[in-house]
Formats: sequence, C-alpha cells, structure tokens
Amino acid sequence: MAGKKRAIVKKQLKGFSEFAREQGVVGLAVGLVIGAAVATLVNSLINNVIMPPLGFVLGSAEGLKGLTFSLGATSKGQEAVVHYGTFLNDFVNFIVIAFVVYFIVHGLRLDKKLEKKK
Repeated sequence: MAGKKRAIVKKQLKGFSEFAREQGVVGLAVGLVIGAAVATLVNSLINNVIMPPLGFVLGSAEGLKGLTFSLGATSKGQEAVVHYGTFLNDFVNFIVIAFVVYFIVHGLRLDKKLEKKK
C-alpha cells in the first residue's frame, strides 16, 4: 500500500514539474516578484518626490493625500469629509505604474515574444 502511495506522489510531482516548465510558472513567479518591487519603487517615487511639490502648489502640506472637501456636519455633529486627494494620489500611482510596465514590456520586447507564442 505504501509503495502505491509513493508512486502516486511521484506521478503528481512529475506532473507538476512538467506543468511548471510548460506553462512558464517560474517566469510568472519571477514577473510577480519584479512587479511588486517595481510597484514599491514607483510608489516611493510618487509619494516622496512627485506628490510633495504638487501638494505644495495645490496648497496641501501632505501632497495630494491632504486635499479634502468638507460636505458639512452630520446630524451627530461630525464633519463629513471627502478625501479626493487620496483618490488622485492612487490614480497617479496607477498611471505611472501602467507607464512603467508598458515601457518595460516594450523595452524588453516581451510583446514580440507574446505574439510569437500565439
């Protein structure tokens, strides 16, 4: 019985190994790790270099994240505030990350490799 279980486990491991090689799972994992690192770097660039001067020009010491719009007080006396600066900050992050990914894909000619696989 134990020999049968070992054979099943070996077969499953061999199948997974073939899947990883054929489907490029290792390349996908490397891409995810590099993508996370690029996202962290781009977020740092945006939050620490781009946003402070932009916020200063717009009148916020916190960069775009400090931009708010007050809707007034609620019935409980709490102020209702729209933090539109946080949305703008996240939008700029998205646009910059999208451009970085676009230029990496075209710079490394990965788009040509993807077309050949089809």
